[in-house]
Amino acid sequence: MAKKKKYTVIDLFAGCGGLSLGLYQAGWKGLFAIEKNDFAFATLKANLIDNKKHFAWPKWLPQTPHDINEILNNYGAELLALRGQVDLVAGGPPCQGFSMAGKRVEDDVRNQLVFSYIKFIDLVRPRVILFENVKGFTFAFDKNNTVKAEPYSVKVIKKLQELGYNVKPHIIDFSKYGVPQRRNRFILVGVQEECGSPDLFESLLETTKSSFLQGKGLNEYTSLEEAISDLLRANGEAPTPDRKGFVSGKYGIAESNYQKLMRGDYDETHVLPDSHSFAKHTPEKTACFKSLLEHYPVRGKRIDGNARKEWDIKQRGITVLDPDAISPTITGHPDDYLHYCEPRIMTVRECARIQSFPDWYEIKKKYTTGGKMRKIEVPRYTQIGNAIPPLFAELAGIVLKRMI
Repeated sequence: MAKKKKYTVIDLFAGCGGLSLGLYQAGWKGLFAIEKNDFAFATLKANLIDNKKHFAWPKWLPQTPHDINEILNNYGAELLALRGQVDLVAGGPPCQGFSMAGKRVEDDVRNQLVFSYIKFIDLVRPRVILFENVKGFTFAFDKNNTVKAEPYSVKVIKKLQELGYNVKPHIIDFSKYGVPQRRNRFILVGVQEECGSPDLFESLLETTKSSFLQGKGLNEYTSLEEAISDLLRANGEAPTPDRKGFVSGKYGIAESNYQKLMRGDYDETHVLPDSHSFAKHTPEKTACFKSLLEHYPVRGKRIDGNARKEWDIKQRGITVLDPDAISPTITGHPDDYLHYCEPRIMTVRECARIQSFPDWYEIKKKYTTGGKMRKIEVPRYTQIGNAIPPLFAELAGIVLKRMI
């Protein structure tokens, strides 16, 4: 009997592991993952190294957080020796400098990590590349409205073509593949010229998604209520085990196939979902939230300036969520969204559910941060907000195996 091929992957800028988790569920074998931040790496390590043993992990690389430039500078020979052994390099550099939801800073040093990514590809030469970033990656930084401005997406495509890859860019909305949120992302697929064409990727996503979702008991679209209605505070609460002075919600009855899929058997051994700790709101803010839920007429869109004045809302904006629709894009800012029926912001676990992380995937380190530490720390909300939804990553992993 022929030995089943093991498809190998390296995850760059891995974050808390959303992409690696999906590829693991699709049958890929991780060689190693590169993530600089110790908070995000702690989550990845707890779930995919210590728990699921997803990574083979070479002896020459410590199982610790690493910066990609450190890897390039210190382990060039080891990376070069991997040529011919790596099927896929997946991931994408940090998106904050490109995001349309942020300030889009052209001089953000993180933007230069794109070229570190190219250097890594040049050394390892995987058969296939899966590159992900925000939609803003495709827009040029054009302060002077000149024709010379070139989007980073074009720069990456040119560099990969110079290295001998056929490449195909896509803008993909993950909500079309079972993820209960609107999340448009730039996805670039590259294939070594001698290995074939990347053109099949999106068509294979479409032809594969029905059987993929049906096999999990899911519909193409999952509403917010279908995703998280079993996580209401009304189900009861208890002290948060890893957050002194806070309380967490208890599990309610799983009312949808999506909830049953995300819970698996985790709820059989855990009364409290992981990271389902409620924020502490002042009485004034709770009253404001109750009033918004009762009287603000628009759901699923950020409240307008007049409403901010009427309800005396100081923050940059908040969206009253719609239970019957898919969620807006989950971000790393917990104050962005008001729960659809309870006067509170969302918990980390609710955000993770919307991102399609199963409940057994436990998020580590601090829940929130603030001030100057925002530039250093990546707390739980941010880890989840930055992640690639594992459900889409799993489908992508199935499709990529068919392309090799």
